[in-house]
Amino acid sequence: MIARSILPCILLVVAATATAAPTAIDLPAGPLGQSVQALGRATGTSIAVDDAALWRRPVPALKGRMEVRRALARLAAAAGAEVHAAGPRTWRLVVRAAAPSRPIPRPQAVPARPAAAVAGEIIVTASKRDVRLRDLAGQAGVLDGADLALGGAGGTETILSRLASVSSTHLGAGRNKLFIRGIADSSFTGPTQSTVGQYLGDLRLTYNAPDPDLRLYDIASVEVLEGPQGTLYGAGSLGGIIRIMPNAPSPGQLARSAAIGATVTQHGSPGADVAGMVNLPVAGDRAALRLAGYAVSDGGYIDNPLLGKSDVNRTRIAGGRATFRLDAGDGWTVDVGGIGQWTHGADSQYADRDGPPLTRSSPVDQGFSAEYVLGQMVVAKEWDGLRFRSSAGIVEQRLRERYDAGVPAGMELPGAAIASPLVSRVSAGEPRLFVQRNRTRLIASESRLWRPMADGFGWVIGASLTRNRTRLERAVGPVDLPVPVTGVTNSVDEVTLYGEASVSPLPGLTISGGGRASRSSLSGEGEDVAAQIALARAAVTADRTATSVLPSASIVAAVLPAVHLFARYQEGYRPGGLAIEREFVRRFRSDHVATLESGVRAGQPGDPLDLSVSVSHTRWDDIQADFIDATGLPSTANIGDGRIWAISAAGGWRPLPRLRIDAGVTVNDSKVTEPAAVLELALARMSRVPNVARFAGRLGVDYGGTIRDDVALRVNGWVRYVGRSRLGVGPVLGELQGDYLDTSLTVRIGVEGWGVTIGATNLTDARGNRFALGTPFPIDRGQITPLRPRTLRIGLDAAF
Repeated sequence: MIARSILPCILLVVAATATAAPTAIDLPAGPLGQSVQALGRATGTSIAVDDAALWRRPVPALKGRMEVRRALARLAAAAGAEVHAAGPRTWRLVVRAAAPSRPIPRPQAVPARPAAAVAGEIIVTASKRDVRLRDLAGQAGVLDGADLALGGAGGTETILSRLASVSSTHLGAGRNKLFIRGIADSSFTGPTQSTVGQYLGDLRLTYNAPDPDLRLYDIASVEVLEGPQGTLYGAGSLGGIIRIMPNAPSPGQLARSAAIGATVTQHGSPGADVAGMVNLPVAGDRAALRLAGYAVSDGGYIDNPLLGKSDVNRTRIAGGRATFRLDAGDGWTVDVGGIGQWTHGADSQYADRDGPPLTRSSPVDQGFSAEYVLGQMVVAKEWDGLRFRSSAGIVEQRLRERYDAGVPAGMELPGAAIASPLVSRVSAGEPRLFVQRNRTRLIASESRLWRPMADGFGWVIGASLTRNRTRLERAVGPVDLPVPVTGVTNSVDEVTLYGEASVSPLPGLTISGGGRASRSSLSGEGEDVAAQIALARAAVTADRTATSVLPSASIVAAVLPAVHLFARYQEGYRPGGLAIEREFVRRFRSDHVATLESGVRAGQPGDPLDLSVSVSHTRWDDIQADFIDATGLPSTANIGDGRIWAISAAGGWRPLPRLRIDAGVTVNDSKVTEPAAVLELALARMSRVPNVARFAGRLGVDYGGTIRDDVALRVNGWVRYVGRSRLGVGPVLGELQGDYLDTSLTVRIGVEGWGVTIGATNLTDARGNRFALGTPFPIDRGQITPLRPRTLRIGLDAAF
């Protein structure tokens, strides 16, 4: 069935490519900003201009039939700029050292660019040193913002669909945990910090709160670095980092875009989405305000026959982003802005494993809501081959979840559970509710100075301050009046200094080394502690200070002009904290990873052929993970030491100029080699690190061409397989999940300024099981989280 669904798409792409010709270009003379905007609309590509002065520089008219790269190179040459590829369909224009001879309205320092940075190179800005992809020691994925928005602006799910190495818990929008490669910990939103660092530019999006699942509308690019990134990113980057780069305001330019779509879900209810952006010049060409907003309603597809309700799991998301940029002169820019997103799920998206398809019999609604607000300021400057950036921001994140905590009639509870004051409030067969509230406030700042690699030498030095406070409150009892039970508050204050340097002693050989020193002050206390326990222990607290040093080293060698070998050593860690077990609050320790990785990279995306393969071994000490305590509630503990072998591969082939076929594979072999004594029996039967499949793979096809001179065609399709994994540790969390296939096909036809998109997901209408958890309480019946059924979207987009 899958072959029948995908084969017509491939045949269509091949047939269209055979008759494809260079795009017809007709650009009038004027400012560079107007020309690149028109070129982007005509060719369906994303073109970013970093320097505000470039937007004002005049360029001549350009007319004829030519490839995008050639047209952009001619515009850049006229404006005194260089062209850098930021992905297969995304480009950046940067100031060239030798600016054109022309008067400039005010003095402007022109930064020296690395001699090695030539047109067509992909620059990985998440390296914090603007390293060329071919010179990066490690695996990196660079995703185009234009590609992410194709078929409607999605969230993190869009990233998952394009990279085999990234996975999620699939609890629901705004409450998922993300994993990269085999570094995964827990299934719940608790006190543990995420194993994946998420960033908006240099600013951390979260600390130990779940993925906010921001909609990726008006985004320039997303970069994913695999494996530990402790030296540059510190705590919480054990598995890697995801860095989102929004489109920056463009001084002196008026630009607008909009998109609207309607969806129909088989076996479910319809949905809709709308988004818009406006870039407004302020004070002439010295400042600009960029506003982006969106609203999404995803139709439900889970029925609850016990309550007589259909399609109960509708999810609504609304949010926006605002950024004001000031060109302060002399190479200085100041950005001030914010993000807000509000997510509401009417009910959970899991189903009963043994019930009718897409149904769940629950006596209570299990809705959730997530709120995310971020404010930030970024100051940057470029001069004399150096670059400086300072970011500061504050994040408020709140998550409220409801779980069915009823004990099925006739179920026998273990003696420890019966003795628990928490469970004693739950009578068998009576509807009960468990409510969890997670409130997080993060204040973070980072400043760094760096020299991109030039003349065989490059470096970065930086410092950061982080303060995070998370309060976890819980209540259980009758649906109309749940009673507070033990909760916990964790706080961390962290001061960090880091640095990294690279040298090229020989042509084609780059050696790098660095380190990060952090001083963390950790504190915590119990919330709503039971009276009898509070009398015995006047306060349940934990205060301590920890110091960590994370070294790194790497080497990259060019064995052929387009073939590079690399090896690296990197470490990462997460601080400990307080967790809840039964009515008690207890400590769990920091955990630590050390990874040795080696690989080969041939070419880069956009070349006729590119391939990147790496093999890594990770030693993980004092693994933080979740388990179910004697009362049936989730808790966190150090489950022991482990090791992970991982193979990660990604590549692409361009058999025809406008056709690219890409593929990615990740293989993980994990084991808890030295289990903690309290979990030794459970881990003896299931010793794998939870939530990560042994195997995941992806195959994609992308075509961009023309039907006629003024009509552009874009076709994108992919197939993604996720192998088997286990939910967690122990017999209760030992459920199997995964082993499913997901698919998508999107076609866009457009002319200058607007287009029509038709897309479909889950083409085979597969059920699958993305996550074997909806609520941890009704342990007598299995749970699955099926894929969203086959969904069709029709959309319109416009830019003017």
